[in-house]
Amino acid sequence: MTRLLTVAAAQLGPIQRDHTRAQVVDRLIALLHAAHRHGAELVVYPELALTTFFPRWFVDDITTADHWYETSMPNVATQPLFDEAKRLGIGFCLGYALREAAPAGATRRWNVQTLVERDGSIVATYKKTHIPGHEHHEPDRPFQHAERYYFEPSPDGFGVWRAFGGLIGMMICNDRRWPESYRVMGLQGVEMILCGYNTPIHYVPDPSQDILQGFHNALVMQSGAYQNGTWVVGVAKGGVEEGVDSLGQTMIVAPSGQIVAQALGSDDEIVVARCDLDWCSRYKDTLFDFDRYRRPELYGRICSQRGVIVAD
Repeated sequence: MTRLLTVAAAQLGPIQRDHTRAQVVDRLIALLHAAHRHGAELVVYPELALTTFFPRWFVDDITTADHWYETSMPNVATQPLFDEAKRLGIGFCLGYALREAAPAGATRRWNVQTLVERDGSIVATYKKTHIPGHEHHEPDRPFQHAERYYFEPSPDGFGVWRAFGGLIGMMICNDRRWPESYRVMGLQGVEMILCGYNTPIHYVPDPSQDILQGFHNALVMQSGAYQNGTWVVGVAKGGVEEGVDSLGQTMIVAPSGQIVAQALGSDDEIVVARCDLDWCSRYKDTLFDFDRYRRPELYGRICSQRGVIVAD
């Protein structure tokens, strides 16, 4: 029997600094309703979907930024989304900033996605693994990208969970640029990877890459999907947010590497695809039959070495 999962990629337009959680949740619910009208069973929202992309500002005292983080999920602000999704029988994946208390009065800060099943139960919360940007204030930049100041990298890595009738994985933004992200999940049999992102079009360290942002976005998700025989759902928060223009191009990619649905603009928008999870086996059991063709005994350098050691 074919396993079909109808997925809606729910792109968000800009969230400005003065937008409240209630205003944002209303937008998320509107997208949920649009997805429901298209028969969606799973709605995927972007990275940091409840707030503006606050790492563009640096603060000397990080506790003054605590209001950007959630301390529980669901909470008072997001409960209406959970309630409406459960009422409609739709699951969702939501990206947000999470602040947790740790022993000895310490605080842990994470960039996360939470996956919620159709009955409202939480499947898993994934913490972002590859944190880009910088740790210190760089005042000469037109805007900061201080993610490494605001978030810790995940100590957990990439999990895969049984949900929605298949094997579901998650990654966040910069994770999608790293082939290891896909392969670690591919080795667990992943059939669909959910990825939210916020990607400024202007890349300060090398502006020559600006014109290639859309190309690189598609390139990594298409190659990751194809090389691991998995669906990939990449969802943007795009448009001009607090003066910074960010990429849209939300897309759903098949295990063949083909883009089967893509957003047309950079504002609130859904794109929907009816995804055959059994399509994955056409690639997992042929060209990318890992057990038959992989040579892990020759790949030791990948895990034993972090930076480049130039060949003699």
